[in-house]
Amino acid sequence: MNIVSSAEIPQDMQNHFTATYPSHQFRFCNEMEEAKQYIGSADILLTYGEDLTDELIDQAASLKWIMVLSAGIDEMPFQAIKKKGIIVTNSRGIHKIPMAEYAIGMLLQVCRNTELFIDSQRSHQWARGERAGLREISNKTMVIVGAGAIGQEVARLAKAFRMKTIGVSHSGTERSYFDEMYKPKDLTSILSTADFVVSVLPSTKETRGFFREEHFDKMRPSAIFLNMGRGDAVASETIIHALDRGKIAHAILDVFEQEPLPADHPFWDHEKVTMTPHVSGASPEYLPRAMDIFEENLEKYESGETVLVNTINLDRGY
Repeated sequence: MNIVSSAEIPQDMQNHFTATYPSHQFRFCNEMEEAKQYIGSADILLTYGEDLTDELIDQAASLKWIMVLSAGIDEMPFQAIKKKGIIVTNSRGIHKIPMAEYAIGMLLQVCRNTELFIDSQRSHQWARGERAGLREISNKTMVIVGAGAIGQEVARLAKAFRMKTIGVSHSGTERSYFDEMYKPKDLTSILSTADFVVSVLPSTKETRGFFREEHFDKMRPSAIFLNMGRGDAVASETIIHALDRGKIAHAILDVFEQEPLPADHPFWDHEKVTMTPHVSGASPEYLPRAMDIFEENLEKYESGETVLVNTINLDRGY
């Protein structure tokens, strides 16, 4: 088989695959501009997904399987891929550890007002008088919208703080580490119980603009909203309106409708917003975990198995 990678793969990983699978021809490239000369004969393509176009899929006469080395696949040319019957798998689940750590860490930072004490240290001020505003996260209720691998890991860590965990998923079926599960249509009925609302929604036609003003109207004035899924799940104006009207207490945002966020965006200076630049999933373990999934699937594919890990439903886009 001819296996082409448009994603930059470290040399030690390249050496592992060429030594372990000597019957396959590997072409490791640093970008699609280099890889496209081999795509016509590729049986398998490794990519981060955003470098694929309809034209490239048309050129890929032998392509049978695309392994996306990320979880986000919303920029891929699904119709062209579906038309040719190409299997698509992704790296869903590899972000669960860093993203769950991010969620708990950021909630602790906001509730314990860490930013204030860091600023006080830098200015040599003893800010003990500010302790009245400190909050705990233990024994609270967390609603997690998107109860997949990441959502379940967030719920697992939340259990260490004795939280009640409520999940929302497409099916609403029982999931590990959740006390209760609901479908999206039931969300408004449970938001009033939440101290923390965490969104890990992907970007699909069903999830774009998912959170609306009516949802924030149902939340507690003391609630914290955290979005680390996709920025298009909620409009910036909706979040700002909810904060300014006191419908929620704070927003923690790692993802945005437009990235990088424009320098004049009101989020930058909003006193009730804590922002990070889409780094919740960042980890040195990212690529090794993704390549582990690829290798597991490669062995399945070689043996003729038809069900691969993280196979994408091309109609749903996830």
